[in-house]
Amino acid sequence: MRRRNVSSGDLLVGDPDTPPAAEPPARLQTEFTFQLPRGYVDEDGQVHRDGSMRLATARDELAPLIDVRVKQNPAYLSVVLLSLVVTRIGTITTVRTETIERLFASDLAFLQDLYRRINAEGHTLAEVTCPACETSFDVDLAGSRLGES
Repeated sequence: MRRRNVSSGDLLVGDPDTPPAAEPPARLQTEFTFQLPRGYVDEDGQVHRDGSMRLATARDELAPLIDVRVKQNPAYLSVVLLSLVVTRIGTITTVRTETIERLFASDLAFLQDLYRRINAEGHTLAEVTCPACETSFDVDLAGSRLGES
């Protein structure tokens, strides 16, 4: 490692066997919290709006392709996929395909977009522009603070 002594202008040579100080590794966020636009209504009529979704694995993306329901109706792929990666909706911690099927269409679309954002883009932010003043700013589409892994 070579560097200049600022005060004298001399060239200083550091120990070549000493690695530069490494930064601590960044922690990968693998779980994201969200708030559904309408909410999931359970059998008792209780509305569940907050939840969490984890990052998808390669297995998550491949497993639905052998599901009979997906083979019969390719549109069902997102239902199966979301049931694998949504870890919680309100107090429901075992999210099944039946849970995803019972979501309102706007909530399903919201989760599909959230899935795409966190798995393809790595974040839940979207740039928007105010129609009145034309100021651009970021909005967190998850609707709440991001979760921690």
